[in-house]
Amino acid sequence: MKILTVLTYYRPHTSGLTIYVERLAKSLVKLGHEVTVLTSQYEKDLPREEVVDGVRIIRAPVLFRVSKGVIMPTFGWLAWKLVSSHDVIHLHLPQFDAAGVALRGKILGKPTLITYHCDLLLPRSMVNRLINYVVHLMNHLAGILADRVCAYTEDFASHSPYLLRYADKLEVIYPPVVMPNVSDQEVVEFRERVNPENYSPVIGMATRFASEKGVEILLNALPGVLSVFPDTKVLYAGQYQDVMGETAYFQRLLPRIRTYQEKGRWKFLGVLDQEEMAQFYSCLDVLVIPSLNSTETFGLVQIEAMIRGTPSIASNLPGVRVPPRLTGMGEVVPIGDSRALAEAILKVVSKPEKYHRPGQEIADLFDPLANAAAYQALYTRMLEGFS
Repeated sequence: MKILTVLTYYRPHTSGLTIYVERLAKSLVKLGHEVTVLTSQYEKDLPREEVVDGVRIIRAPVLFRVSKGVIMPTFGWLAWKLVSSHDVIHLHLPQFDAAGVALRGKILGKPTLITYHCDLLLPRSMVNRLINYVVHLMNHLAGILADRVCAYTEDFASHSPYLLRYADKLEVIYPPVVMPNVSDQEVVEFRERVNPENYSPVIGMATRFASEKGVEILLNALPGVLSVFPDTKVLYAGQYQDVMGETAYFQRLLPRIRTYQEKGRWKFLGVLDQEEMAQFYSCLDVLVIPSLNSTETFGLVQIEAMIRGTPSIASNLPGVRVPPRLTGMGEVVPIGDSRALAEAILKVVSKPEKYHRPGQEIADLFDPLANAAAYQALYTRMLEGFS
C-alpha cells in the first residue's frame, strides 16, 4: 500500500519523534510498502525531495519560524496532492498542520491515523501561550477527524487528557527500538576517548538540552552522588548547543556545568550516530531520564540502553516509567526530586547485578519490524473499513 506520513520535523533533525518515524518508515519499506514523508525544509540546505533508504521525503519550504513551529505556504497544496495519491494517511502529533491534512483525508475518503507522541508544552510567555492553544486546538480537530489514534503505552493513554477524549479510537503499539551490535574493542576505544581517566561510576543522559528534560535535576543530584562516589562522571549525548527555543535555559545552567567540566566530571558528546550510541550506552553504569512533564511520554533511549545492558532511572511520568517497570532494569523516582534521583543512582550502581536482564529479550519486544507489522495490520483494518 501507499502510505503518507506527515510530521513537522523529520531526519536529520534528532528527537525521539523523528527517530521513531524514521524507523517505522524504513521498516514499512522492508515490508513492501511505498512510504512518502511530508515534512518541513527546516534548514535551507536540505533537499526539497529525496529518497533515503527507500523512503521518499518531500520537504515544504519554510517562510519563517514561530517559536519551535514553522510556517510553510506551499504545505497545503502539497498535502492535497499527496493525500489524493496515497492509500493511508499517518499523522504524527503534536503538529500544527495535522488538522488540515486530516480534513483532506476525510474529504477524499482516505483512512487517517494519528500517533500521539507527546504533549506540547512550550516555555512560558504570551506568544508561547497562544501557540500552545492553537496547536492544541489543531491536534483536537485532527483527533476528531481521524479514524484511529495510537499511543505508545496504556499507561500514558490512561493519563493523557488528549488521548482520553479519543478512547473509542485508541490503539496501543509499542515504539520501535533498534541498537546495532558493536565489538568489545570498539567500546574500549570509545571509553578511552570519552573517559580517559576511567572515572566510575558513569551516569549518562541522552537527549537534546531542553528545559523539560530536567537537566538541573541531575545537576542538583550530583553532590549527593559524589559524596559517596567521588569519581563519578556524567556523559551527555545529544544536541546541547543552539537547541531551538532553549538557549536561555542552556546559558542558565552552563556555569554550574562548567564547574564539573573543569574537574573532568561532565562531558558533552554532541549528537552521536547509532554505532556511537551503542558504544555510549555500553560505557554507562546507569542512564537517567529526569524529565519534568508530559512532553516526554516514553523515553526510547531507555530501551536502547537496556538492550546494551545498562539500566535506567526514570521520572514517575505516565509512559516514561513503563520501561523500568516492564523490564525490571531500573528505578522510578518522583518528578523533579533531585534527592530521590541521587538515592536511586546510588542504589543502582551499588548493586548492578540486580538490574541485569537479557538484552535480546528486550530487543525482540521493541523490534522495529514488529512495530511496523502492527501498523500494517491496523492500516489493513482501516482500509477494509473504507471498502
